[in-house]
Amino acid sequence: MALDGPDADTVLAYLDWGAPNPAWTVVCVHGLTRNAHDFDMLAEALAARGARVLAFDVAGRGRSSWLADANDYRAAVYARQLARALALLGLESVDWVGTSMGGLIGMAIAAGQESPIRRLVLNDIGPFLPRQAVRTIQGYVGLDPGFASLAEAEAYLRRIHAPFGPLTDAQWRHLAEHSVRADGGRLRLHYDPRIAQAFAELADADVDLWEQWERIRCPVLVLRGAQSELLTPETFAAMQRRGPCAAGVTIPAVGHAPALMAQDQIAIVADWLAPAPGGSP
Repeated sequence: MALDGPDADTVLAYLDWGAPNPAWTVVCVHGLTRNAHDFDMLAEALAARGARVLAFDVAGRGRSSWLADANDYRAAVYARQLARALALLGLESVDWVGTSMGGLIGMAIAAGQESPIRRLVLNDIGPFLPRQAVRTIQGYVGLDPGFASLAEAEAYLRRIHAPFGPLTDAQWRHLAEHSVRADGGRLRLHYDPRIAQAFAELADADVDLWEQWERIRCPVLVLRGAQSELLTPETFAAMQRRGPCAAGVTIPAVGHAPALMAQDQIAIVADWLAPAPGGSP
């Protein structure tokens, strides 16, 4: 979809599952270098329970536009663009599932006045990001390797995203198939390498968004990979005491971030959003 206003040159792509359902629409937003297809398994499960599910490619990723100014690759800009997309789609009330960066975008929107977010699921992200953990991510953000084959790209993703946890061969292949684009006889990662420019500024200090967290009023579920360095145990515990007092679930044997492809992880999210199969949320 083409946006208007200050983002008139931006096109946001999205995947759409299920029948239109004004009573229950779920928006899914991916992590920093990822794309909408990360939610294929979760979206199918939610659609089977009666939801309409929209998974967006954030600007600079997947099939969405690359931004003219690399300095615009920031959460505040993404939040504005996605909020505008929801308005253009006529969606006044949605549930939001955000992995990492997608969770930060959801927090920004949920903290605003007249937020369209009814319920918020945060996947391994919170209002405090330790500088060292951000620097670890900075080590691979914006890399622009070329691959001779899909198998070579898959091997790279298995190494970079090992903290996703124990995925099956089919799940790794799924990620690989949707993580690359053809470029002059080679395969390259399906994002604008310039996303690293604005992100580098975050690594200069801890990121503190507690004031934003305190302004969120909707129910929140936060998932934490048990081995995550980005969402620390201290922040995870504090999120359950402060602001919206989130419900919290720890995912064993996973770092940053749970891939939401395993059936047990999908069930945690689906059950929180819709407790009974086929029932209304």
